[in-house]
Amino acid sequence: MNILLHELRAYRKSTIIWTISLVGIAALFMSFFPSFTKDTEEFTKLLEGYPAALREAFGINLENFFSILGFYCYGLSFVTLCGSIQAMNLGTSIVSKEVREKTADFLLTKPVTRTIVLSNKLLAALISIILTNIIYIGAAILLAFQVTTEDFSIETFILLSLTVFLVQLIFLAIGIFISVVVPKIKSVLTVSLATVFAFYFLGMFSSGDEGKRYLSPFKYFDTAYIMDNSGYEASFLAAGAVVIVTAIVASYYIYAKKDIHCV
Repeated sequence: MNILLHELRAYRKSTIIWTISLVGIAALFMSFFPSFTKDTEEFTKLLEGYPAALREAFGINLENFFSILGFYCYGLSFVTLCGSIQAMNLGTSIVSKEVREKTADFLLTKPVTRTIVLSNKLLAALISIILTNIIYIGAAILLAFQVTTEDFSIETFILLSLTVFLVQLIFLAIGIFISVVVPKIKSVLTVSLATVFAFYFLGMFSSGDEGKRYLSPFKYFDTAYIMDNSGYEASFLAAGAVVIVTAIVASYYIYAKKDIHCV
């Protein structure tokens, strides 16, 4: 419990900053919605000039772009990107910070197993992400009501918003795995940015190819499919679960066996 509380206090400032940032991004894009809907014809012509792959990469579907849900998907792609960096930061720092800050020897001499240590750290990171998403989704719903007068499905809006959390879980698991595999990470942010952007651009280049979508977590949750079916694609949901479980199980196994660098 002491480890959990300590980790939560350590993540408190970053959680607040990331939560404000995600809400701020959503607010910024939502504020553009009234302007876009006033001149739909001109904006449609403009967007038609962009390649279909580029529109798909940024969640732009011309069939419903000028509805609140369709327009929300556009800003959601950037929210997901930033949320993924938050999760990757948390995951990558879970173990690496003890080595980097030279506190591993102090922590591991406590009368607790490595499994308990890693579990408490993982739980703290998970709580941080959950709190971020609760506040973000609540704020996003309020913003949607502020900028539109049309009726829209709250259920679908929440399903779209939850994709941020689901993608974050995948990157949290990947970050933990990297944290226990790499002996010493000098800069968590550098590793996080490189990994997240690598998957993001991989997702952009895989647009239109069903098979290549499995290569990037950013493509596991197609917003057009969610709006049409009010649900997620089972195959990609399963793929995400496999990545999470595999990375977490491997992380526990490696962490329990590896030599930890101490002072």
